[in-house]
Amino acid sequence: MAYNIPVEATLDVIGGKWKVVIMCHLMKGEKRTSELKKLMPGITQKMLTQQIRELEADGVVNRKVFDQVPPKVIYSLTEYGCSLNPILDAMCSWGECHIELNGEEIAN
Repeated sequence: MAYNIPVEATLDVIGGKWKVVIMCHLMKGEKRTSELKKLMPGITQKMLTQQIRELEADGVVNRKVFDQVPPKVIYSLTEYGCSLNPILDAMCSWGECHIELNGEEIAN
């Protein structure tokens, strides 16, 4: 794909409502699908699976499957995915300031 400016390439990988949220949770450590779903109550299972697959295809998320019954799958950020940490940290900081400025709250 040809991009007009580099930020388009970034948005191509992390754009959308859920990808950055998934990556922020994975910054804190590896997670199973069910853990991510609990952390993100507004996402459907179908959307979670789709977003994780796209992040995996872009080399940002690693999927580790354990050979056991029932199957166990754990997701983590790849080294390449971890290179996005400064961007994700900056987005979190900006979001905190935005929430404070607008008198909003973070849902727990």
